[in-house]
Amino acid sequence: MIFIGQAGIERTFEKYLRGANGKKQIDMTVDGTITGEYTVEEAEAGADVILTIDANFQSQIEKILKNTVESVKEGSTGGAIVIMNVNTGAILGMASYPTYEPTEFVGGIKQEVWNSYMKEENNKPLINRAIQSRYAPGSTFKMVTAIAGLETGKITDKTIINDTGVYPRAYNPTCWLYRQSRRGHGNINVKQAIQHSCNYFFYEVGYRVGIDAIYKYAKQLGLDSKTGIELTGEVSGRAAQQSSAADRGGWYLGDTLPAAIGQSYNDFTPIGMARYTSILANGGKKIKPTIIKSITKSDGTEISREEIRNNIDSKLGIDEIDEEEITISESTMQTVREGMLSVTTNQGGTAYRFFKDFNVQVAGKTGTADVADEGKVPNGWFVGYAPYNEPEIAIAVVIEKRRK
Repeated sequence: MIFIGQAGIERTFEKYLRGANGKKQIDMTVDGTITGEYTVEEAEAGADVILTIDANFQSQIEKILKNTVESVKEGSTGGAIVIMNVNTGAILGMASYPTYEPTEFVGGIKQEVWNSYMKEENNKPLINRAIQSRYAPGSTFKMVTAIAGLETGKITDKTIINDTGVYPRAYNPTCWLYRQSRRGHGNINVKQAIQHSCNYFFYEVGYRVGIDAIYKYAKQLGLDSKTGIELTGEVSGRAAQQSSAADRGGWYLGDTLPAAIGQSYNDFTPIGMARYTSILANGGKKIKPTIIKSITKSDGTEISREEIRNNIDSKLGIDEIDEEEITISESTMQTVREGMLSVTTNQGGTAYRFFKDFNVQVAGKTGTADVADEGKVPNGWFVGYAPYNEPEIAIAVVIEKRRK
């Protein structure tokens, strides 16, 4: 099943797919005898809507996602994957699991089938998790905090912070390594902090820059808005900011620290995370995700991208998306990218064991994001792009691990 289903395509692109009815005139006598038929207006065939999706590639990532979700030992409730061209925003593949069979809706779905989709234990298969579900990004957000530190001058690529394990401010949070081995990462710079996913380092950067700076760069990277993908039901990402805590009396340092490592009020969609990763890969170029390669009328003329965009935005009720200009320097981007490369290629990197023998250099970041509900285990993230030197594709994957 293609990730959006036939019905989703038809609803969004009906204007182009339907074509136009023709008109025929029939002459007849008073007794009903037909004396002539004339075509008054020729019917117009619908346009060809060509997607950026490759069917074979799509089929493979759906199988991989399904197998991954079902293989999680703790028991996963689902997941999503988005693969995107980092320069154009073209969606090469997108999948959500669990899923449904679209043919069951043709002619009206049977009540018993509908009831099965609605059962809690079936984990909401009608939701397209890639665009309709938000998740705390965990450590995949740490590049934002690194950028905030570097761009404000609160750190440089040579700044050393000594991770002793227990951060001595606010509620004294600990680095993940301390929870495992009762020690910290020691003296560490920003690239190494990305490589080892050092919480302590990013707590300190968050303390130095404050939430306003972190939010500023999260917004520049498109994380606080919709992406504008040409699909129904997309929800907006939400980046932590001072107003997030307005209902409980204000923002405190104890809010900034978890926000700096991708927790707190940070919640993003997989497609939003894929775009964020693409922007890091392409050096700060804004892109808008798209599933449309081209739309060609029956007479062979191609509809302009601007016309398509305007029509689809009107159909979906998408207003101009509020995004800020990206002002991040190339030197900052390069520092962050080098940190992401070390995640997969340097021993001790959090994804090194998966990529050490890979024949293409991948820059990436792993993330483990706590789930608020008591008794549930964290969600798992990976974002990355490849090839490292000449980026072409970005990927964002989230696997829910929400079983009690």
